[in-house]
This record gives sequence, structure tokens and C-alpha cells, in this order.
Amino acid sequence: MAKKENNYCVIMAGGVGSRFWPYSREEKPKQFLDFFGTGRSLLQMTVDRFRPIVPIENMFIVTNIMYKQMIMEQIPDLKEGQILCEPARRNTAPCIAYATAHIRALCLQKAYGLTKDECTKYEGYTKEGSMKGNKTLPKYQEIDWEKPEMQANIVVAASDHLILEEEKFRETIVKAFEFVSKNKAICTLGMQPTRPETGYGYIQFVADKLNEVESLKLKVLSPKGHDYLAEPNFERSRLDESGEAKGIYPVKTFTEKPNLEMAKVFLESGDFLWNSGIFIWNLQTISEAFRYLLPEVADRFREGELLMGTEKEEDFIEQMFPKCPSISIDYGIMEKADNVYVMPSSFGWSDLGTWGSLYELSEKDPQKNVSLHSDVHFYDATGNIVVLEPGKKVIVQGVDDMIIAEQGGALLVCKKAEEQRIKQFVSEL
Repeated sequence: MAKKENNYCVIMAGGVGSRFWPYSREEKPKQFLDFFGTGRSLLQMTVDRFRPIVPIENMFIVTNIMYKQMIMEQIPDLKEGQILCEPARRNTAPCIAYATAHIRALCLQKAYGLTKDECTKYEGYTKEGSMKGNKTLPKYQEIDWEKPEMQANIVVAASDHLILEEEKFRETIVKAFEFVSKNKAICTLGMQPTRPETGYGYIQFVADKLNEVESLKLKVLSPKGHDYLAEPNFERSRLDESGEAKGIYPVKTFTEKPNLEMAKVFLESGDFLWNSGIFIWNLQTISEAFRYLLPEVADRFREGELLMGTEKEEDFIEQMFPKCPSISIDYGIMEKADNVYVMPSSFGWSDLGTWGSLYELSEKDPQKNVSLHSDVHFYDATGNIVVLEPGKKVIVQGVDDMIIAEQGGALLVCKKAEEQRIKQFVSEL
């Protein structure tokens, strides 16, 4: 069984949440808000969710520099060095590459007994893979991944998801940790669809192929100019067939958000799952995937590999990070690698990305209206969601299926069916 001290968690918390305007603003996005009146923000709920299975010192939050202080206030037992600040928004692949490089550097420091002074002196790796200024340390391609200090299993999750069955969720993550600790596999969680949803991406899986797989390896050849990239050692005689491998299947395709007719086809087929955006892998597997599939991102971080966790990390990231291409982890890694597996799951998951998703999750009155944080009286009105600042009173009469939201002197009145246009509306203000 994977040891708890080898478990790491990366939480992505840099989004603006513009589709939740005006409740979510750039100065305080949705992940820092208490949507349900529980006294805990979505970010705090996310951290709490992982505490029983990941040591707090192994949690890292990747965010925009402007939210650092807010995170320190909401998660006071998190050390400053565990908040990884992006100086620019570059989508999820550079975000995850940063966190991976940080964790890898900490593991390397422990595995090879490096002091902080040595780390700042050697900085990182050359293009050929050798350590700058040090011939005794192993080349990047000669890292001994079997060292106990290098056995890191990582879960990556967003800060704004809602999980209703948290114990079941943790059991699923522990099973995934066990799977990736024994197999060179990239694992993602796919949610069992309950309706023809057009707001989520989908994952198609191959239900009967798991134990036929003889090896896991990337197909991509070494990119030109990267001759030091040795063939990744993804060979396995067969995937582990014990309990943790059951119910985990090879991914066939990733599909973007479909139209309604296609979503109905996906639901009826039985082999499509909602893409949760939750990923689990071990340190070696994701490191190899980045250096083969996204070398233009991986190479930039390896140049200053050992600066992570030192006083020079911030300056290095400030100069290097904006040079990374803006690319998603789905497009950059998940859709290109052929060692990707999915675990069909069901634990009351929802991506709180829109007012509509919040409406679906909230308690409703007999007329299917939702009221949060406010005293609302509905007359001849059905299917509405109203969210106002605490203490406000409002009367809603004669309207159906509307979003009415007010915060900080701004008011939104919009049809639920047109909520995908909110982001456009906000950009034009």
C-alpha cells in the first residue's frame, strides 16, 4: 500500500471565475468564497478534503501572485513556500509543470543530500542533461527513481469542485495512488454521467482491455535537439492485476464539450464519462511525459530545477514562467500520451463552473426556485436562482428560469439558458 508520506497534492487556484460574475470577481474569485454558508470557502473545503490522505506539508497550491495573501489567511497552517505563484496565466500545463518541478526538486534534494547552498550554486540541468557545475551528481536521465525519497504519488485537482461524498472520494484517490505507485500510468477520474450534459468534456474508455496491456510506453520519439532524452523506461510485464487495478481502464478518446444531441449519444453509449479534471500519477511518470510531449515547457523548468524551494525560486519563476506557451494539460499531455487510464467514479462530484451548476446543486422551494444568502419572496416565478449580499430583501414576480445576482454594487439579471454569454458580457463592461 502506498505510504501516506509519499502522497502529494497540487491544487490549482489561479482562475478568475468570470462566469460567476458579479459574485466572483478578479480581486476575489469563486474559490475564495463561501457559496453554501458553511463558513468554509471552496478552497478551504478542497484542502480539508485531502487532509486525511495527504500530509499538509505535501500540499501545494498554484495560484496567481495576487491571491497569495488570501490563501495564507484562509489556510494558515500552509507554509509560504507551499504557495507557488504564477507571474502570468499560462493555462494548466505550465501550472502543473511548475508544481511537478517543485516537488521533484524537493525529492532530489532529499535523495542526494543537497543543501540549499548547493542548490542555488548548481541551479539545474544543462540542455544535455548534466547538472550545471557538478559532475558527481547524476545526469537527469540517470536519476535513480527507485530511491525512497523519489517515490512521490501526486494528485492534481481544481480548487472549485464540490464533492458531496467525501469519504468515498478519498477511497477513490487512495486506490488511484496505489495504482500509479505500481504502474507507469497517468490516471484520471471520470464521473459517471447522469444526464446529457453539454458543459463538460467527456472521456471514452475501453472497458475490456485493462489486463491485455503488456506494457506502458510513450510513442513519441526524442524531439530534435534533445538527444539526452533517453527512451523512457515505461516497460512493465503487465499491469498489476490486484484489487487496485480493477475498475481502471485505458482511455480511448477525449472529447470537448458536445452539443445536446451528441451528449445524449454519449450518455446512451455507456462508455463515456464526464472529464473531472482530476489527475493522479507518480513523479517519474509525469516528469517523463512532460520531457517527451512538452519539452518546450519541461526544459524551462529544468534549467533552474534546484532553485525550487530556495530563496532564488521566485526570481527564476518570474523570469522564466511568462515564456512558457499557454497550453492545457489535456491538449499537451493527456490527449497525446498512450499510457492514460481512467477510473469511472461516482461520489457526488460537480464542477462549480456556472450559475446553472450551482442551481442544480442547491435546495429548491416547491416552485423550483433557489435563494442563497438573502431573503427572497417569489410570486408567480419558477426555476430562478437569486444570490444577493447578506441582509438584502427582494421580491421576484412573474419571471422564470432567471439568474439574479448582486454583489459589490453590480447586478446581473440573465436567462439561465443564456448564461454562457456572461463571460462575454463582463468583457464588454
